[in-house]
Amino acid sequence: MSTCSSQFVDYMHEYLDGDISREHEQLLKKHLQGCTVCQQHMHELSDTIAFVKSAAHITAPPHFEDHVMKRLPKRKNTVGVQKWLRRHPIIVAVAVFFLFMSATLLGSYPNDNQFSVTKQPNLIVDGQTVIVPKGEVVKGDIVVKNGDIVVEGEVDGNITVINGSYMASTAVVTGQIEEIDQMFQWLWYKIKEGTLNFLALFE
Repeated sequence: MSTCSSQFVDYMHEYLDGDISREHEQLLKKHLQGCTVCQQHMHELSDTIAFVKSAAHITAPPHFEDHVMKRLPKRKNTVGVQKWLRRHPIIVAVAVFFLFMSATLLGSYPNDNQFSVTKQPNLIVDGQTVIVPKGEVVKGDIVVKNGDIVVEGEVDGNITVINGSYMASTAVVTGQIEEIDQMFQWLWYKIKEGTLNFLALFE
């Protein structure tokens, strides 16, 4: 077929498509009578078209589509979540507020080992140990970070120890005593402290 003119291949396609003119059909038939290569090519084209036409009648098994759809991963129902969020804007705002507040407080978590204590009169600081001496009264809250507190006298207020310990024998503490060793305990302490300060504005 390589020695034949390409026009005969075009005629073959026109014939198989049913668009060939009478003149081209006569030229093609005359050529095919004397060219075995083009005869072979014409048979191959005819067989291909016959196969395609027969394949067009193939149908899928019953319920094939249902089985495929069941195996596909299900879409997440994001519309329902978005609808709920739109219906409860206050809850979303409060959640976002606490999220940002928690992130800010955790960023200020005392992860260093620096010792500190709130300044109050009548306190003795010995290294990283804060002592309320016997017979002394401390009026106000005491916060000790990365240290211990020993109370032998009286404290008229709250005692908070962060990353340390509280020790007392015959102490008198009028407020609350809180030891904070974990990050989330410290976070809860800061949230309570902030809430109390906020509420104090309305008193």
